[in-house]
This record gives sequence, structure tokens and C-alpha cells, in this order.
Amino acid sequence: MLTDMRCRTAKPRERLYRLNDRDGLYLEVKPNGVKAFRYRFKLGGKESMMGLGEYPVTPLSEAREKAQAARKLVKDGINPVQQKQLDKVRQELDRRNTLELIAAEWLATKDWEDITKKRRLDMLRRVVFPMLGKLPVRDITAHQVLAILQATHIRAPTVAAEAKRTLSSIFQFAVATLRADIDPVWPVRNALPKNKTQHKTALSKEQVGKLLREIGEHRGNFMTVQAFRLLWYTLLRANEVAAAEWSEIDLEKRVWTIPAERMKARRPHSIYLTDQALEIFTGMQPQTGKYKYVFTGRDSKQKPLAIATFRQLLYKNGWAGTYSPHGTRTTGSTMLHEMGHRSELIEAQLAHIDQNQVRRTYSHTDYFSERAKMMQEWCNFICTLS
Repeated sequence: MLTDMRCRTAKPRERLYRLNDRDGLYLEVKPNGVKAFRYRFKLGGKESMMGLGEYPVTPLSEAREKAQAARKLVKDGINPVQQKQLDKVRQELDRRNTLELIAAEWLATKDWEDITKKRRLDMLRRVVFPMLGKLPVRDITAHQVLAILQATHIRAPTVAAEAKRTLSSIFQFAVATLRADIDPVWPVRNALPKNKTQHKTALSKEQVGKLLREIGEHRGNFMTVQAFRLLWYTLLRANEVAAAEWSEIDLEKRVWTIPAERMKARRPHSIYLTDQALEIFTGMQPQTGKYKYVFTGRDSKQKPLAIATFRQLLYKNGWAGTYSPHGTRTTGSTMLHEMGHRSELIEAQLAHIDQNQVRRTYSHTDYFSERAKMMQEWCNFICTLS
């Protein structure tokens, strides 16, 4: 059996020789004085050798530990030489599979609009990547994730919540593609205080009338005012109205069909053009009919109206703290229910997805004709308010 003294005092000879330790481990002494530990094993009836490191860089105690680990692999029918090579390959792949790279792949799998992907990537670059972006995704720990979430939560709770959801999805993607073993967000998922949901408050009839009158009298950008009015006449989302394309509009049939890629639920959505909505499109056609978008951008006719212009319009008219564009849908839903319209018609107009999986599977109607009558009644009603 070898000792450290024996390893240290072993002298080179004219020919290579070996000093045996135990269970296949030995020290090989070469004529040039280089000493190296080797492990001899037999697998499948064939003898092989495995290098364990040169002495004294690799001490005897470490060589024995490596030999013991290799011995366990052989016992399980695994070639330790091949396993060592696989481990090196895996380590190199892990080194390359950084969080930034995995995040980019994860984003590429999403059928989101480009602007949505850009916002999510911007958040990662601001909040997550400075600390974790260059690290192998397999090496990132729950402690590191928690540190980022807690620091972000102090200054921006909603951003911290978004970062937590996004990181968890990225890690789950890494696990599914065999480049991570766990999602380190999971152990700390409840470490941050829960954000209080701020529901959009519905406006009263008096407030709706006052809002529409004041916006109608606004002497600012005519296009922004028309787009804002269309929000109320259709109850669509702000981004769906702002990026309306002429190719989606059939003035003769009085139908606006928004393609799936522009809808939140990723399903095409058709709405009836009421008298009031039709009047807006007819009025806009001479101004922007030759362009792609109905409501063009301020700086470029080739781009759609920016959603931020709605907020600016509200701010200039003193409504910024009372109402947001999404409040249009909340108000519309509330008032349409008060007017006696059925929930399924209202939900279909708002393009909401039925949360009942079975009902959603078997329901293929969008109640277009009934919605048309309902929305004409709605438009007539809010016009009387203003």
C-alpha cells in the first residue's frame, strides 16, 4: 500500500515502473521523473486504465477518492473514462448555456407581438441580466434569484412580480430542454409580499358624459381624439384600436375583423361597425386611406398611433388619476349588464376567453348579429350622455 512518503521518495528508473496501492490504484513513475496515479479496472471482460492526475498536484488522498468514485461507476456498469469525457462535454455545454441564451430561446417560442417581446427582454436586461445573465443557467441558485427579487421589489413591486414569473418560465424551459435540473424560483416563490390587485373602477354615467364631452371639445390632435372615441364605440383594447389597419376594415359590410396575431387571446375577432364607428372610419379614410394604418403615428405615417397618446390626452384634460383607457372596457361591461344584456354577448364583444374548458371547447359562436344590436344600442346610449 502506498504512503505519501513512498510517493514522494520514489525515484525515476531507466524504464517506467508502477507502485501498487490497492483495489486497482497505483502510482506510475516515468523515466523523466513524472509521477501519475492510474486506476486499472475491468468492464465487460476488458481491462482499461484511467488517469487520475499527476503527483504531487494530485495528492494520494485525492487519488484514492477519485479511484473510489470510479470503482462505484464500474460496479454500476459504467465506464469511468467515458463518463469523465461526458462530464467534460456537459460542463462545456453548461458554460455556454447562460441565462441570457436560454431566455432568448424561450422568448423565441412565444407567439407574442414584437413589442411584447421587446418589453419583456428590456425588463430582463434592466433587472436580471446584470447579475445573472452571463451565468450558466444550471449554476444559478435560489439565493441569487431571491436577492434580485428583493432588491427590485423595494423600488418596483410590479416589476419584481413580472421578473419572478418570467424567470420561473425560463428555468422551466431550461429544465424541459435538459439544461437545468430545477427551477430555483420555486423555493422563493412566496418570499415577496403579494401585490394588491388594482381593479379598474367603472365610471358613472355622469362621469362618462363629462369625459366624452371634454375629450370631444379638446383642441389637440384630431386623430387621437377620433381613436379615443372609437375605444368607447367598440370597447376594444387600446392597442387594438391604435394599430387598426385599413385591410381589416370592410366599410360596405360594416365589419372590422382583427387578425389573431393582434388579439390578446390569439383568436381573430370580428365586430360590427355601428353608425358612430362607421362615421369615424369614413371620416378618416380621406386622410389615411392610402396608408397601412387608420390612425398613423405623429412622427411617421408608416407607423400606428402610439398608445401613449391616449394617456397624454387624458393627462391634458385632467383625467389621468381618475380613468385609464382600459377603464372603458370595465365601464362598458358594467353598464351593458345594467342595461339588461346577456353576459355571453358582453364577454364575446370584449373578446374574453371562457374560463370553462368544456364550454369553450363546444362553443363556436361569437353572437355577431346579437352583438351588433347591443353595440348600436350602447353607442346611442353613450351619445345621449355626452
